[in-house]
Amino acid sequence: MYDLKDLLEYIDPAQLSYQEWCSVGMALKQEGYMASDWDSWSKADSRYKPGECFRKWGTFRNENGEAPVTGGTIVELAKRGGFSPSKGRDYALNWDSTISDDGDKIIDSGWLEDKEIVEPKNWNPIQELITYLETLFNSSENVGYVTTVYHGEDGRLSPQRGLWDRTAGQLIAELKKYNDIGAALGDYNPEAGAWIRFNPLDGEGIKNENVTDFRYALVESDKIPPARQNAIIRELELPVAALVYSGGKSVHAIVKIQADDYSEYRKRVEYLYKVCAKNGLQVDTQNKNPSRLSRMPGIMRKGHKQFLMGTNLGKKSWDEWAEWIDAVNDDLPNPEELSDVWDNIPPLADCLIDGVLRKGHKMLLAGPSKAGKSFALIELTIAVAEGTRWLGFKCAQGKVLYVNLELDRASCLHRFQDVYRALGIPAKNLRNIDIWNLRGKSVPMDKLAPKLIRRSEKKNYDVIIIDPIYKIITGDENSADQMANFCNQFDKICTELHAAVVYCHHHSKGAQGGKKSMDRASGSGVFARDPDALLDLTELEVTDNIREMLRGKAIIRGTEKALNEFVKDWQNDVGQDDRLSPTAMQEYAGSKLDFDQSSKMAEYVSTEIAREEHCTAWRIEGTLREFASFPPLDLWFDYPIHRPDSYEVLKDIQPDDGDPWIKRKQVFAKQQQKKGKETLDMYLDALEELMPEGTDSITIDELAEVTGKSKDRIRHDFKGSKRYPGRAKTLQKEGYKYVDGTPKEPAKVIRINPDNE
Repeated sequence: MYDLKDLLEYIDPAQLSYQEWCSVGMALKQEGYMASDWDSWSKADSRYKPGECFRKWGTFRNENGEAPVTGGTIVELAKRGGFSPSKGRDYALNWDSTISDDGDKIIDSGWLEDKEIVEPKNWNPIQELITYLETLFNSSENVGYVTTVYHGEDGRLSPQRGLWDRTAGQLIAELKKYNDIGAALGDYNPEAGAWIRFNPLDGEGIKNENVTDFRYALVESDKIPPARQNAIIRELELPVAALVYSGGKSVHAIVKIQADDYSEYRKRVEYLYKVCAKNGLQVDTQNKNPSRLSRMPGIMRKGHKQFLMGTNLGKKSWDEWAEWIDAVNDDLPNPEELSDVWDNIPPLADCLIDGVLRKGHKMLLAGPSKAGKSFALIELTIAVAEGTRWLGFKCAQGKVLYVNLELDRASCLHRFQDVYRALGIPAKNLRNIDIWNLRGKSVPMDKLAPKLIRRSEKKNYDVIIIDPIYKIITGDENSADQMANFCNQFDKICTELHAAVVYCHHHSKGAQGGKKSMDRASGSGVFARDPDALLDLTELEVTDNIREMLRGKAIIRGTEKALNEFVKDWQNDVGQDDRLSPTAMQEYAGSKLDFDQSSKMAEYVSTEIAREEHCTAWRIEGTLREFASFPPLDLWFDYPIHRPDSYEVLKDIQPDDGDPWIKRKQVFAKQQQKKGKETLDMYLDALEELMPEGTDSITIDELAEVTGKSKDRIRHDFKGSKRYPGRAKTLQKEGYKYVDGTPKEPAKVIRINPDNE
């Protein structure tokens, strides 16, 4: 068995979420430790509050048969911090151990072995310098180097400006010709050594603006022994083009940066130095300029060799190395075998909204403007806080954080009060609602998420509602990858706080009825596919008949309100059928109320009618990941709340499909149908007039004169055409047939018997 107090040394409380911190306390209590043990360890966290551990300790109980949190939790957290069960305490991470921002180690400096630097025995300085030049430069590129020094104010030998007028190809040729570095590059001071610039120059100078290609950066440190520098550089797999021992206290790594310009060079060098620092290699930041000097291999310095330790080490390129660093630093869990958990599968999260959303999951409410989305989210806030229903769905009672990004503080607070009153719910649990007003202070979601998590860690929220998200979107909402990164912030909030996240977004432009509910939200399809529950609001176009029926209902409500106020036991005088009739109700009320009471009733009726006329109709459809989809839910937005369509008058309305071409085709078809019927009626009326009883035929000339139609048009209508194929059949059923003319006889319409022609 482990001493859990010893294992706590491996766990940094500042790196834990609130729930993990509580789990440590639960485990200590379960295993028989004292609250003071938990309190002493917790003091290392800046969030520590005196007395909180002791207050929380008393609430830890093993109830309802739930499995207790045991010491195994602390062991697992200690492993994450570097504890090795097989080695025990002697192998704890020391204070120099490097841990990434995400908690994953790139290099554990407590375990890293130094890599000694051994001077080469068969040293060939000329060939080393040639190899260096061939590795870093093209033959036509100018190289800057320094072999001359001066005495600085501190008495040290420092490099002068040097030369930059020769190419790598020229230097290599000189080295091969003379087989002597001094003869090729100039004599150097063996006490100081010599230097070389690792990026190509334009031949005009040695400043940053003279660099022609931002190809390499220098990683050099003299704060730790060279053997440790060598080990870290190689363990980090830096994309090193050339590694040179300085002959003194440092190793010089010429690292492939491969930047397109100076701006990108600076960003990559900052990132490179940051990674090195996190892993125990404190880089000399004075060397970050692209025109900086580095130690030249093949040179003697104070009796020691400046020599080439290797070329093209580590990863092949900057991109490959950066991807590798990201992979090492990921915070992904390891795969688990299903067989290991088959008999102990964790329970599903409890429902927050019955049949719609579980605790710790995500929900998106989408809809067009003026759908009352913000009011719907306030209604949801109240429903969770009070443990009531939302749009007909039962909600579990809990604590809510409402993040207001759009309204000023006063307007937001008034809305909550207005919605409470309109719902008719007593405000008994206002302590369950926190409002974070951020209008004018909102930041992009990737910056907001950590701030939100930090403020919420100890609040135990069951749901966090963010309204609306367009205020905090980062990037292009039509970009799938950018919106995936945006939506990942919601996952972080859910994971860190174990709370559901609910947010709303607007529809794309145009009518939406012809689209699937998950395709209506504006921007990338990620919005529809990311949440565990998507509820979509679509407006319904209310017909005049429905409005008239609702007007009648409003008259009845206003009348009943007056009768309730002025007439005692009026229900006993009015039958059930009459109570459904506006006319009958008003006639009864007129017989019972005096002038003043009737005036009051008129006010009530007028208010109810105005309310009904201003209501808009909506349909909610759900796309759910955890539950079967529910039947479409029809609602009225009766400002400031949504109410169910209790009269069920909306169920047969189809949302506007939004396709203007289809609508034009439908209108045209109706017009043609009407026009066709008018043409048929005209023919039949004309034929009845021209062919009285006993007349078997008339000429086309006669029919054309009466109808005003051309003879060709009459022939097409009576014989049939592609445009009007049904017209000829109808005329034949009525007993008329077209007969073509001959040289002796004109074309005619004759009377026939359709049944036995």
